[in-house]
Amino acid sequence: MLWTAAGAAALGFLVALECAARHYGLPGPITHQAREVVFTPSLGPLLYAGLALTMVVLTWRQRFLALAVAIAVDVVFALVRWTIGADMEFGNGALWVVLGCAVVAVTRRTGRERVLLLKGVGLGLLLVAGHKTGDTWLLITAKTRPTVLDPYVATADHALGNPSWLIGRIVEATQPVSGHALHLVYGQLPLAAAVVGLYQLRHVVVERRFPRHHLVRTFLVIGLLGPAVYMIFPVVGPVFAYGAEGGSWAAADLWPGTIPPVGVPHSMPFDAVTPRNCMPSLHTAWATTLFVHTRKGSRTMRWAGAFWLVATLTATLGFGYHYGADLLAGVVFALTVEAAMRALARGWDRSATWLVAHGATVFALLLVSYRFLPRQMAAHPWLSGPLLVLVTASVVYGYLWTTRQWDSEAAPVPAPAPAPEPEPEPTPAEARPELV
Repeated sequence: MLWTAAGAAALGFLVALECAARHYGLPGPITHQAREVVFTPSLGPLLYAGLALTMVVLTWRQRFLALAVAIAVDVVFALVRWTIGADMEFGNGALWVVLGCAVVAVTRRTGRERVLLLKGVGLGLLLVAGHKTGDTWLLITAKTRPTVLDPYVATADHALGNPSWLIGRIVEATQPVSGHALHLVYGQLPLAAAVVGLYQLRHVVVERRFPRHHLVRTFLVIGLLGPAVYMIFPVVGPVFAYGAEGGSWAAADLWPGTIPPVGVPHSMPFDAVTPRNCMPSLHTAWATTLFVHTRKGSRTMRWAGAFWLVATLTATLGFGYHYGADLLAGVVFALTVEAAMRALARGWDRSATWLVAHGATVFALLLVSYRFLPRQMAAHPWLSGPLLVLVTASVVYGYLWTTRQWDSEAAPVPAPAPAPEPEPEPTPAEARPELV
């Protein structure tokens, strides 16, 4: 019943978002997904990542068969596209196989096997649909928010030392090596999440059930809730508001060479194309959850999670996509959502309530301070900067302390070792005779 309710809610949300996009003359997530059954996909690796998540419920023989069919279908599509001179891209075969698994589940499976296969299909499709939903959200933010609040965040960022300008200069000085490497990490974050999700779900085919909590759940919820904050706090980022990418809409061409002066913050008009997707930084939020979920993996997985977090933070600042204030909000947002998802999986209690309430309160205070206290923060950077870091660290510490308590409560208590049996006393006949 829970999975049915979640599926109905997700479908209803997608339909509502499709209608909203159509209202602004744009194709919605359902249209984009349906087009990729036949037409050129926009992101082939993401479709194969969705197929990989679906295959966690299949046996090894079924996995090899599904992958072979997907590749064969893509080869046929590639030949057709090459013949007619269309853009070459792959991924249609992966989507065909996922949809085929859904047909098999409905027509050839029954009981728990049908439910398990449908869960796998739903997980794979949700990963792809989540990306399409995010793209639609970004278009809607650009259409519905004609003004942006970048001057407020840029002023507040003086309290943190303007990290976007600093990292931007470093990345610019180390081009093209740093640019290519960071773009690869920044653009393939969904694929990295799929890899970690596969690692966490590797035992599903044996246990015939999904774990109560895994990375993909938190990833999707962050992508669902984050754009709602974009609508409240629209920000385009320094490379657009203060850089060459903003064109005639930019306040000035300052990024990353010149730090913007502290003035009177004001909202500024911007174009109807650039997404207002900075506050909070969802790339930071996703990379943070990726880091959290790799802490219990192998050493390679832990190092990969740490690398992806550091590289993502560097890319978001170095490319001018975010301010430092966005990153702090993204960390708090990620840990708050992750705490709520873990609490739902283990059972809600007082500690979960306090943790989620604390994270939500700090997140709201950050947004309020960026909006109404930016000049005061910029005028007293040695006080406001450490204070911003301190309140963010309080959420990190609260999450670590509370989740460790949860893990200790869930850990099985080892059974006491059995007491050693007393040695039998020797009988009189066995007793050693005394020496005379």
